[in-house]
Amino acid sequence: MYNLHNQLLTINYPMAYLIKNIKKLVQVETKPVLLRAGKDMQTVKCIDNAFLLTDGDKIVDFGKMSKLTEEVLAQSKHKIQEIDATGRMVFPSFCDSHTHIVYKGSREIEYNDKIKGLSYEEIAKRGGGILNSVKKLRKASEDELFDEAWERLEEIISFGTGAVEIKSGYGLSTKDELKSLRVIRRLKEKSPLTIRATFLGAHGVPEEYKGRQGEYVDLIINEMIPMVAAEDLADYIDVFCDRGFFTPEETERILMQGIKYGMRPKIHANELANSGGIQVGVKYNSLSVDHLEHTGPKEIECLMGSETMPTFLPGAAFFLNMVYGPARQMIDAGLPVALASDYNPGSSPSGNMQFILSMGCVNYKMTCEESINATTLNTAYAMGVSQTHGSIAKGKVANFYITKPIPTIEFMPYSFGSNKVEQVFLNGKKVK
Repeated sequence: MYNLHNQLLTINYPMAYLIKNIKKLVQVETKPVLLRAGKDMQTVKCIDNAFLLTDGDKIVDFGKMSKLTEEVLAQSKHKIQEIDATGRMVFPSFCDSHTHIVYKGSREIEYNDKIKGLSYEEIAKRGGGILNSVKKLRKASEDELFDEAWERLEEIISFGTGAVEIKSGYGLSTKDELKSLRVIRRLKEKSPLTIRATFLGAHGVPEEYKGRQGEYVDLIINEMIPMVAAEDLADYIDVFCDRGFFTPEETERILMQGIKYGMRPKIHANELANSGGIQVGVKYNSLSVDHLEHTGPKEIECLMGSETMPTFLPGAAFFLNMVYGPARQMIDAGLPVALASDYNPGSSPSGNMQFILSMGCVNYKMTCEESINATTLNTAYAMGVSQTHGSIAKGKVANFYITKPIPTIEFMPYSFGSNKVEQVFLNGKKVK
């Protein structure tokens, strides 16, 4: 695979690009919004026969080719490189607001157990699941974790992702949670991706605390969170609030401590049962509540009027053969919806957001436009970056990709098995 790390060593100066003769420039905004909800999720503004101009790491201008003048070009302060996109479309890069990319090894043996009929919870009780990844991560060095995560970042860039949230949660000890978060910090420093870090010490209860869950919660509150904050390692704090994991009461205690130390909540909620996690998330103004397979009218009502983004993870529901959450009902009720990959070794071993876009349409009955909003602008909101990412707008970060020749925007979710991305630009630089 082409090594972006090597490329970054050579490309470190401001650049300007003119992408011209674009068949369709997708998801443009003249008055940017932070998210789209309800019927507005049907809105994806496009310009046919368009241009896009960047300078440095920002989008400077865009419009129809007939509006491309010398005055427009003069807005760029650097020498302009031209790219002819005839027959091709330009989309804003995907944002992926929920991943667990820092892990060691894989768990395909458990995949075989799933095929034989074992549930996610049954595999976890046998020492598999999260605890399997914990054992592997604890034995790994920071360099080993960084190198494996770097390969995964290269992969998701090639599929069109430009911003990603990465959680800890496979350490489940102070030492190893800090190790994971330090790896994420290194990835932030080296990668062209926009990265947000989330502390997920409450991803499960480690083997050494079996039968002593309350003591582990105390460890998270009294030791882990202060030490994570002392090194400024996390933007957000997360808890797996679900049946067999952490209770709403335990979740509240952890979140309150995280908020005290400046970490806004993001919640794993309602994946395995109607757990009360959504209500806890809304109560503590979580940026997002994620999974949501087991969600009813009370939870939908709770989300109405909140600032919390309901986020579905189609890859996990697909891989675990679970029920699909009520995205259609939420949109019809006027809520926004985001989609993310949940890239992790146990329940969603893929970060391909093109596939997530397709599953939004196929499995969640979302229109193409709704699914585009859910994988760009709304999922940018769910990781706190929609002011700068998730759409094509003047002043936003120049994260976008040029497709291969495709006939319509609907072809993106329709052709679910192929990579439609031809060129990738992140922070105004061509990286693929």
